[in-house]
Amino acid sequence: MYDAVIDEIDGRRIRVGDDWLVDYASCNYLGLDLDEEVMAAIPAEVRRWGTHPSWSRLLGNPALYPRIEERTAALLGAPDVLVLPTITHIHLSVIPALAGRGTILLESQAHKTIYDGTVMARSLGATTRRFRTGDLDQLADLLRAAPTDEPRLVCVDGVNSMTGNLPDLPRMAELCRAVGALLYVDDAHGFGVVGERHPDETSPYGRRGNSVVRHLGETYDDVVLVGGFSKAYSSLLAFLALPTRLKDHLKVAAAPYLYSGPSPVASLATVLAGLEVNDRRGDLLRAHLWALTDRVLRHARSLGLATPNRSGLPIIELPLAPGADLAATSRILWRRGVYVTLAAYPLVPQDQVGIRLQLTAAHTVAQVDQLNAVISELVAEGQLRVEPE
Repeated sequence: MYDAVIDEIDGRRIRVGDDWLVDYASCNYLGLDLDEEVMAAIPAEVRRWGTHPSWSRLLGNPALYPRIEERTAALLGAPDVLVLPTITHIHLSVIPALAGRGTILLESQAHKTIYDGTVMARSLGATTRRFRTGDLDQLADLLRAAPTDEPRLVCVDGVNSMTGNLPDLPRMAELCRAVGALLYVDDAHGFGVVGERHPDETSPYGRRGNSVVRHLGETYDDVVLVGGFSKAYSSLLAFLALPTRLKDHLKVAAAPYLYSGPSPVASLATVLAGLEVNDRRGDLLRAHLWALTDRVLRHARSLGLATPNRSGLPIIELPLAPGADLAATSRILWRRGVYVTLAAYPLVPQDQVGIRLQLTAAHTVAQVDQLNAVISELVAEGQLRVEPE
């Protein structure tokens, strides 16, 4: 299930050669990659703007850009938004710009692309320290020990890309504000899925999909949120939610704004269309997504399976049983028509080798029931780790 050439898609089914499989490796959480309204938005904008606005953003911005920034800031309840092509671009350029020659405190399980950004910052003079995920006493000690005459930046995941779990963001923000540090949160997998809590919410994910910051009742004071449209919105674009003063600084300090080609017009069009869909029926899509995810998690728990997912979000990691073979597991999945993300060593530690499932609003109940049957078969074959009684 690596480097597969996908020859055809039909809904959430994919064809690889002669084999049809249901895809649980996609991050298209809201299913907007297959949404007719979203796809229909592309031709008119391409006719208006061409396929690609090849200025750097410093030189020229199609009017689509400020529209997206204004709409996204309003959705998030953020002071301002800056959009750039990808989250990887953002981490590699913005982390060094914010850290300067100061101190970066990096969560141990933060995404590899955040780590890459801290490596770049270290090469330019920053100091990097790591703290154990969830160990906020250690974070507090490191913050107190960091020099106060240079910036201090705490870099963490929002929704974790492997476990689907959320951080204790309020406590992290409290620690950062107490010493004047900046909290930098990568919510690639949360934006579009989790949002503000409300008595009328359609699912435990909350309303509007406006990020982990709003979901956990936090503000943007001393918080920079990084998010992407490439997951829930199925579009090549990313953003920072931040104060306007930092946005203005990054316009002259971040290489992707100064030099990089921007996102294709088709992606800009689908972002705007996706925001419209989110306003009108996003909470219904999230309700369906939650119901499907809950169906899988309840089945996994009925079998006694180990999974780190405590949040109910649509990222479900299932570790292998001791002595089980990932290749044998993947062969069973393939024969049963199930395509997943394989978490293999050395990409993950030996005790975390397993499979990762990502549910989307484009999956059906019938497909999820088929998946549950295959999970039961893997348990019967001794392939998946069961919690000790």
